[in-house]
Amino acid sequence: MTSGEEEISRVLSALADPTRRRILDALVGRGAATPTALAEVVPVTRQAIVKHLGVLTRAGLVTVRREGREARYTVVPGPMDATAAWMERTAAVWGSRLAAIRRIAEAAEGQATDLGRTSS
Repeated sequence: MTSGEEEISRVLSALADPTRRRILDALVGRGAATPTALAEVVPVTRQAIVKHLGVLTRAGLVTVRREGREARYTVVPGPMDATAAWMERTAAVWGSRLAAIRRIAEAAEGQATDLGRTSS
C-alpha cells in the first residue's frame, strides 16, 4: 500500500465514526477549540472527546497546539482533500462503467424489440 493509500485509509477509518464527524464539523465551525469547548456541543464526555481527537490527530485531520495548560485543536484540510479527490476519481470510474452497462442493456432491449416485430 502506498503512503497515499494509507492516508486515505486512515481518513476513512477516522470518518467512519459519527461522533468524530460531529467533532470535525464543530471544529470547522469554530476554527479552533479545546476538548472542553467541544464537549459542550458534542453530546459525549470530555474524556471521549479527547480519545476521538487522538484518532483524528493520528489520521492527520486535526492538529493540536498547546496554549499554557490548554490544548487547542484545528482542522487540517489536506488529508480530507486528498480523500475527496480519490472519491471523485472512483465515482467517475463507476459512472463510466454504469453508463456502459446502461448502453449495453438498452441495445439488447432494442434488439429484442426488433426481433419481436419481425417474428409477428
